Amino acid sequence: MIDKETKEKYAKEKCTDKICPIHGSISLRGRSFKGTIIKKFPKRVVISFDRTLFVEKYERYAKRKTKLHARLPECMFKDVHVGDYIEIMETRPISKIINFVVTKKIQSKDEKVGGKKK
Repeated sequence: MIDKETKEKYAKEKCTDKICPIHGSISLRGRSFKGTIIKKFPKRVVISFDRTLFVEKYERYAKRKTKLHARLPECMFKDVHVGDYIEIMETRPISKIINFVVTKKIQSKDEKVGGKKK
């Protein structure tokens, strides 16, 4: 779910989006993922993240990438940019390819982690 810090940050923003988890009436349920934004559109983003898959034949793990489309609420549009690390959560199907909504921005593209740029 959405944490208290994120709710307080965006509560002051004026948002008329019905599909906003903070201001709208959309309910969040199911799975949540964290990933990096690779594309940004006016009302949605595409995120990518790595996952491991066990290959039975070789008894090893393979690294795979997953791309998901998520709805980007109006109130978060100015804060979120390509390269940022965000969290998305599952909701009802919004369109043919969108089943997730952006819930919070975890880290900016420019922030440093452990002395290195992420």
